[in-house]
Amino acid sequence: MWLCIGRKNFIKMKKEINSIEDIHLLVDSFYERVKKDEVLAPIFNEKIKEWPHHLDIMYRFWQTVLLNQNTYQGAPFLKHLSLAIERKHFERWLTLFHETVDTLYSGNIAVEAKYKAGKIGEVFQHKLGIS
Repeated sequence: MWLCIGRKNFIKMKKEINSIEDIHLLVDSFYERVKKDEVLAPIFNEKIKEWPHHLDIMYRFWQTVLLNQNTYQGAPFLKHLSLAIERKHFERWLTLFHETVDTLYSGNIAVEAKYKAGKIGEVFQHKLGIS
């Protein structure tokens, strides 16, 4: 979508998150960044052996969180107990997530996605005893 800001000036408006296809693009784009990131790639690439399976879980998780469509049943924190992760990993994860959202989307659900990702990170760090 384009927005006219003058007779000849147009800016491309970012799309809102409002469908499962939007969730797929968000999740796929985010994890492509994670797989290449110097801080996160070693942890994710070692732990996740079947990326399609992991991505399917993440689609359902974010579909539930952002679109209020109850497609995810699980306990995400438990999957993180065995990982050797520190504050720097959470900070980098959140930075990449925010960058991905901001690159692709705008609007209330995009803001909510970043907020909820931050809260999830805070809760996980607290439960893991990371200060």
